[in-house]
Amino acid sequence: MAKPTTQYRTVDARPSRESLVKPGELVDLIEVTPLTLTDRRIYNQLLEKAWEAIDKPVVHVIAKSELRGSHNSNDRIGESIERLMSAIVKVEAVWDGKPAVERVQLLGGNMEMARTDGLLEYEIPPRLRKIISNSTVFARLQREIMFALSSKYALTLYEMVQKRGNLRWRSSEKFSLDALRGVLGVPKGKLTSWSNLRLRAIDPAVAEVSALSDYMVEIQPIKTGRSVTHVELRWWRKDGEARGKVERALQFASPGRRAKAEGRAEEPVPDAPAVGPRPRPAWLDRQSDALKTETYETARLRYPGYDIYFVESEWRNWMQGKEPVRDPDRAFLAFFRTYAEANPI
Repeated sequence: MAKPTTQYRTVDARPSRESLVKPGELVDLIEVTPLTLTDRRIYNQLLEKAWEAIDKPVVHVIAKSELRGSHNSNDRIGESIERLMSAIVKVEAVWDGKPAVERVQLLGGNMEMARTDGLLEYEIPPRLRKIISNSTVFARLQREIMFALSSKYALTLYEMVQKRGNLRWRSSEKFSLDALRGVLGVPKGKLTSWSNLRLRAIDPAVAEVSALSDYMVEIQPIKTGRSVTHVELRWWRKDGEARGKVERALQFASPGRRAKAEGRAEEPVPDAPAVGPRPRPAWLDRQSDALKTETYETARLRYPGYDIYFVESEWRNWMQGKEPVRDPDRAFLAFFRTYAEANPI
């Protein structure tokens, strides 16, 4: 009689110098409390540091310098840790062979040393440890790509594709629009129409993941009657030539931003053709006239990592119904400051 095959467990997968492991249940979770791009990156780093004993009731330790990135202070670390502690997520799991939805906290109790070069001690909550211990599906995330992606929507989409990319029997998956919005972490009341969700979250995320990962990605709408109610996520692995373009894109596209995000000193950039800023998208050109070139340059310098054209669109939507301003460029930069304070990355 043949022995039953033992199912491979996620906790048996090993991180490498270039990649980390994330349980599949923590990829497709639904945020009840929205998180930022920085929160998601920090959480992935906390999982990686705890990986050797992630299913054990122990205290894990990480140096704050590993989480701080380019910032001189630890203020953002504390803010992210507090959001992760208060974040409640819904996780789809299987218990006794039946599907279930669990509501769990992402992070347990912790202690932050007062010194800037100190340590952070933290715990993984018991119920989450149990979910991770029973996990059999995971995403392998390339560290370089995780730090290069510039929005939480792009990072989440990348994790979704990495979880599914090695499935031999599937190259697409359907989601209801509400389910996709939940997994992407779109805040309640935001991007409620398909057109806004596509233009401001999905299209930029698909473009980034397709450019920087080993997969080409598409998200196609599916209508019920006249309304978009579902989408189909499709993915396929790139060939050798396309993967070479990914390496060049990662090498030249934004090395300064990536170095800062990882907390490394900025490295010299090899000689390469200059990559200019992304042109103003056609959909925004149709919506309004462009601002001054120097205004966009100022925004890029002051607020690196933000999609300036998305913020411009938010500003123009906010301005609808109000009196025209005398100095639109100055008004836009003032709006950008308020937006960046309310939406840290």
